[in-house]
Amino acid sequence: MKLRTLATALAAALLVIAPAANAQQKTLKYAHFQPAKDDQPKHKAALAFKDYVEKNTNGAIKVEIYPAGQFGNDAATMEGLKLGTLEMAVAHDGAIASVYKGIGVLGIPYLYDNHAHAWRVYDSSFGADLADDMLKKTGIRMLGIADNGVRHFTNSARPINSPADMKGMKMRIQPSPVFKALVESLGASASAIPWAELPTALQQKVVDGQENGVTNILAASLYQYQKYITLDGHVYSIHAYLMNDKFFKGLTPEQQKVVADGAKIARDIHRKMTSDQDLAAKEILTKNGMQVTELAPAQVEPFRKLAQPPVVEWVNKEIGKEWSDKLLTAVQQQKK
Repeated sequence: MKLRTLATALAAALLVIAPAANAQQKTLKYAHFQPAKDDQPKHKAALAFKDYVEKNTNGAIKVEIYPAGQFGNDAATMEGLKLGTLEMAVAHDGAIASVYKGIGVLGIPYLYDNHAHAWRVYDSSFGADLADDMLKKTGIRMLGIADNGVRHFTNSARPINSPADMKGMKMRIQPSPVFKALVESLGASASAIPWAELPTALQQKVVDGQENGVTNILAASLYQYQKYITLDGHVYSIHAYLMNDKFFKGLTPEQQKVVADGAKIARDIHRKMTSDQDLAAKEILTKNGMQVTELAPAQVEPFRKLAQPPVVEWVNKEIGKEWSDKLLTAVQQQKK
C-alpha cells in the first residue's frame, strides 16, 4: 500500500513538473530570405543553428525557421526584430539600412583583396564597434557577419570591360543610397527595385542589368534574363545575423553562450558555401549560359577610381567620417 501511495505521489509530482518545464521553453523564430533548400547558404546555416541550439539547451529553446521571406518582406522583418515579434533574422545590408543607416559604410566599393581579408575586417574591432552602435540605436544585436556574395554587374546588352561600357545602362540596385552613388558614378542610371520584383523587371526589360553575387543569381535564376556578367567584385555584400536584444537578455548566461556559439557556427557555414560559389563563379555561370568577363587588377582600377570617392563622400556626409576612417583603417590593418 505504501509503495502504491508513493508511486501515485511521484506521478502527480511529475504532472506538475512537466507543465512547468514546458512553460519555461522559449521559442526563437528565425527568419531568412533564401529558399528552404540545402544548397542555399542561409538555410543550411539555419538548420545547423537550430540543431546546435536545441541540443545544447536540452530543448529549452525551440527554433522555428521561416525561410524564403515567410515571416514577411525586408521592412516587416526588420520591424519585427525591433519590436520583438521576431527573435532572429539573417538580413542583407539593404534591409538593415532601413533601420540602421550605419550599415551603409560596408558599401564602400573595391576594398578587399579576397574573402579572408573581408572576414578579418568584419571580425575585427571595427565590426565590434559597428555592432555596438547598431545595438544602441536599434535594440538589435548583431551576432555576426556572413556573405551575401561578392557583387558583380550583369546585363542583357553587352559585355562590360570598362566603366565606359556602362554608360546609358539602366541598372537595378537594392534600395540603398550607397549603391545608387556607386552605379551612377560609373555612368549608369540606378533603379531601386525590391528583390522579389527583380526577375520580372529583368524579363520585361524595365532595367538592362543588375548587380549581385553568384548565390543570388542562382537563387532567382537571373541568368535566364541576363546574358553578360563582369566579375568586377565591387562590393563584398553581407548578411548579418541579428537578434532582438530584449530576447537575448532574457536568456540565461548559459543559453546566451549557446546562441552566440550557434550563430558563429551558422556564420562559418554560410561564409564557406557562399565563398565557394563566388570562387567558382566563371564555371557555374558559364554552365548556365552566361558570357563571363573576368577583369585583371589593372582593369578594376578605373572602376575603383570612379566609384570609391563618391561613396566615401556619401558615407562621410550621411553616416560620419569616423566610420569611413575606421573601415579604411581596418582594411589596411587586416591586409596580409
